[in-house]
Amino acid sequence: MHEKLIDHLSQFITDRRVRLFDEVLNQRTRYITVALEDIFQAHNASAVLRSCECFGVQDVHFIENYNEYRISPDVALGANKWLNLFRYNQLPENTLPAIESLKNKGYRIVATTPHKNDCALEDFNLHKGKVALLFGSELKGLSPLAMKLADEFVKIPMVGFTESLNISVTAALFLHHLTGKLRKDPTIPWPLTHEEKLDIKLAWLKNSIKKSDLIERGFLDDYQINAGKGIINS
Repeated sequence: MHEKLIDHLSQFITDRRVRLFDEVLNQRTRYITVALEDIFQAHNASAVLRSCECFGVQDVHFIENYNEYRISPDVALGANKWLNLFRYNQLPENTLPAIESLKNKGYRIVATTPHKNDCALEDFNLHKGKVALLFGSELKGLSPLAMKLADEFVKIPMVGFTESLNISVTAALFLHHLTGKLRKDPTIPWPLTHEEKLDIKLAWLKNSIKKSDLIERGFLDDYQINAGKGIINS
């Protein structure tokens, strides 16, 4: 029924739009994800979202210990509409449950900060498994707990007087390099599964069609009626 609903909703957008959805989905990945810990400036969080969308990273995780995730529409330019966003804000300290959740999904936690055991971005190994890139707040960087729980550390080598980059610039550089490297390597299972593509495409269709909830309800009502008459092939 999932695919039948997608076919039904696809009638309400142009064929060109449907083809674009499929083309973009073929480049989407969950092999790399991004986690932002306590970002307090909305334009920075929104700029990271925009970079994730542009480089095909589907999931973004927000850890809200002190600062609430906020969107800056003029910066995000609707990128949040096409992504899956996860927020961790139910506890006084949310870094631990966020990282545990990512590890349970098979991600290795990679802190994007200089460390005595770090490696340069160019040398980072993508073959070891899925990657959750962890970025810290604008002023203090990653929390001590995040650093303790990280599995690996990676940095962007710099040769100037300034010791750090803006978080949105840092994220864009990481994503550009790693997703480009990912897509050139056929041995890494980076594409979405068929089921993941269906779930995301359905969400995109609903976000793109006015009153999609009413259209979906009508489809489901008709589907149940026809199923009751025994005229639907499952």
